[in-house]
Amino acid sequence: MLKLTQIVDTFPSVRIPSESGGLAVEVCLIAQMGHGAGSHLFASVASRQRQHGAFVDELDEPSVKLGGTNFLKGDATSLYSFVVGTGGHPFHRHAGHRVFTAVSGSGGAQLRFSSVSAEQMAEDPRNFVRALRFVNIPPDCMFTVRFGGETWHQFSPLSRKSIHPAFFALSCHTNELGGNLPDDLKQKVLANDASIPALTELLPPAIAALLAAKEFDASSIPATTLSLDAPPGTVHRLVCNTVRSSVGWLRGAWSSWKGASGFLSYEGSDRAVRELKTAPAASLLNRQLAGMPVHHEDTFSLRVTGASFKDASAAQLLASVLEGFLLNRPGGVSSLMALRNVLVKPLGLRTSPLGCPVSSLLSADSNTFFANRYPVLDQSVDAADTRAQVILGADDKHLLFRSCVAVDIVDEHHVDITLGTRVHCKNLFGRFYMSAIAYTHRRYVAPAMLRLAVEFSLGQVEDFQMNGLLAPA
Repeated sequence: MLKLTQIVDTFPSVRIPSESGGLAVEVCLIAQMGHGAGSHLFASVASRQRQHGAFVDELDEPSVKLGGTNFLKGDATSLYSFVVGTGGHPFHRHAGHRVFTAVSGSGGAQLRFSSVSAEQMAEDPRNFVRALRFVNIPPDCMFTVRFGGETWHQFSPLSRKSIHPAFFALSCHTNELGGNLPDDLKQKVLANDASIPALTELLPPAIAALLAAKEFDASSIPATTLSLDAPPGTVHRLVCNTVRSSVGWLRGAWSSWKGASGFLSYEGSDRAVRELKTAPAASLLNRQLAGMPVHHEDTFSLRVTGASFKDASAAQLLASVLEGFLLNRPGGVSSLMALRNVLVKPLGLRTSPLGCPVSSLLSADSNTFFANRYPVLDQSVDAADTRAQVILGADDKHLLFRSCVAVDIVDEHHVDITLGTRVHCKNLFGRFYMSAIAYTHRRYVAPAMLRLAVEFSLGQVEDFQMNGLLAPA
């Protein structure tokens, strides 16, 4: 078979014209990263994806929607991360245009494309194979891919028996409504409820059978190999790939074992948390621990201004704040709770990764749920759905605590969110415990938890607006 190697002074690229008259497939090699970086990054991204609330694991292409559409403001784009593992994934296509940037695993990746039309496949299924083109990507490389809607594609590791994943990618759907989508899928897209699997069409079984047949010879398919550090087919390339594969296995295994985490740091927020002298008169907290001495009590409030809350639902906003307590935890509070858990576990006290004001959100033994999801001791939503509140809390050996989280829609431009806590100490150790943590709780733990929960909630406001739960700003 004829092999031609060309030297280029810029990014090695390939353009594959469409067999059906559509947009060409364009692949561009950007950079080769450090030895083993591809498999290391794959393991890190895969771990973060699994922890994401929008994680979807289907079609051998685990993915997460990182940024959704906003049709009310003219934004039809969406952003996804996805990974393709050691087994690759099946041939498929999407109705809309796709652009993604990826980093190959430490064994390299093979990209397979066929731009044959439905009519051409119906005329002769072998037209799919005739239109096949392969692009080979070296290990640990950053590259970009762009292709039009209806382009069949499949991604896999460069070697069939590779121990390394193909790649991880950040994919931009330039128009989530692009292409000839069925009506039910259009409604999903308009509701910002689409996902990569929902927008995917698998190869017809008859064509898939052609590719799986013994007669199919993958080595006969025209292939373009892009590379940066060394030409393909040379001893230099072989040594480089071997070293990268070995280092990649070690770095990938280490990253998988270690897991992945991230941090958010906020400074100069214009939404200040302030401590109130007493709980609001209508707060459910005022009815808690009745008849018992209260040894600690506080209430923190944060006012949100600027957005339009004219038709807002306080219950929906409260649900998103509670979700924020679960998903958007301050890193410092998590570290303090980890230390606390180690210190008090030998004493038989409750342990939780969440700060105590809302730790009961992780309880599995509640009979009462708010929004059919969050375990609570009590709840209240007024008739106009402008004030919603819940009571959280637990009983421990040394103390009882009750917390009230409330959302109060003051007017169409102002919402107050409060977090209040009452504590009754059952014994001398309880009083010692509270005296030891009270300062940190007041100055850091409660304000930080409230602020990040509200920040998370505000990130959901646009989704609420698009689904008719809030008036558009």
